[in-house]
Amino acid sequence: MAAAEGATKLERGKTWLRDFLARWTGTRTFIITSAVVFLALVLLDGLHVIAALVSFAVVSGVAATRLMAIGETTPIRIGRGEEGGLPVLGAGGAALALLHRLPDPLIVLDASGRVVFANGAAEALIGKVAVGRHVATVLRSAPLTAAIESVTADGQIRSIEYSVPVPVQRNYSAYVAPIADEPASAQRLILVLLRDVTEARRIEAMRADFVAFASHELKTPLASLSGFIDTLRGHAKEDPEARDKFLAIMADQATRMRRLIEDLLSLSRIELREHVRPSDAVDLHGVADDIADGLTPLAEQHGVEIGVTAPAALPKVLGDRDELAQVVQNLMDNALRYGRSGKRIEVSLAPAEKGGKPFVRLTVRDFGPGIAKEHLPRLTERFYRVDAAASRARGGTGLGLAIVKHIVNRHQGSLSIESELGHGSSFSVLLPVAPAPVRSR
Repeated sequence: MAAAEGATKLERGKTWLRDFLARWTGTRTFIITSAVVFLALVLLDGLHVIAALVSFAVVSGVAATRLMAIGETTPIRIGRGEEGGLPVLGAGGAALALLHRLPDPLIVLDASGRVVFANGAAEALIGKVAVGRHVATVLRSAPLTAAIESVTADGQIRSIEYSVPVPVQRNYSAYVAPIADEPASAQRLILVLLRDVTEARRIEAMRADFVAFASHELKTPLASLSGFIDTLRGHAKEDPEARDKFLAIMADQATRMRRLIEDLLSLSRIELREHVRPSDAVDLHGVADDIADGLTPLAEQHGVEIGVTAPAALPKVLGDRDELAQVVQNLMDNALRYGRSGKRIEVSLAPAEKGGKPFVRLTVRDFGPGIAKEHLPRLTERFYRVDAAASRARGGTGLGLAIVKHIVNRHQGSLSIESELGHGSSFSVLLPVAPAPVRSR
């Protein structure tokens, strides 16, 4: 009896040791993978160092706990699945859920370049049936494939950027690293961590374009001022007629620079506060009347009639009065500058609805020459002009509609533009209605 019990205990010990060693191999791989993932997130500024350390400690603790609980859970492993023989990653539920919750695509490859694991973000990029397929067939990028092959060969970590031109241009940053420490062999696994940097690259390009356009717009009037100053200091010094003419032009150029700087500062302030939603109730009809009254002398000078119409019970909108005044000012000013040949400008306000929610629609319509359809999508771009020379001659900075777009975005509204050559243009803004005030009893 004692001998039988001893044999049973010995067999249990051997089984426990075999299970422990099997689990340790998988757990070690999983912990190394986790360490590489969190290191990559820190290097790519996706996670704070302290948060990464805490998360790694939790994951390691979970892995160690499940390592010791032999017989209770499935060991962490990377191997062949039962369904169709496809490579899979098996792990404890909490740890695997953590990998699936990572916001960036994470892919694990075997030494031959086939996908053995893809988290949730990666599945959205390469599809749910990517496991078992070669990476070149799911991520069609020659630079990325070359980087993976190089890491597989020499075991050196690499970071690259690549772009995907179709169906829409996207830019990605890829971190490629070996998971195991063994030399290149059938056992080596490769981690590929991707990050979509499309928006960051677009912002960088926009900033570069913005600086280039702004410097160009300021350079022209500065060059004019410098030239006229040199002329007045030289042969026109004693010519009163030329002096008066040049001083008038210099005043116009200085006004243009001042207007451009004011618009640049205004656009910068609006962008800084674009994420902060306004909370005041604004009478948009009153704002439109005030702006129309202020532009009446200039309109009369050009023989243009401005009319404002609105229903008596027009609801107030949720917004910032000064910014909404700037929206109306810019739209009416544009109509007056470029559509005055039509001799009238109609400003209308009316209740509207969008997505089942109440809005107020502001429409500014002119009857001027109109705008060709190919220009409409770009009108709200900074410094974009249909006719640059005519715009500068009429005092335009190319920033008016860009300011309108950002203000409307801050107010959670929308801007639409319609135009037809020879029949004028119509600019419409939808703004949300302010909630009714709560009456106290």
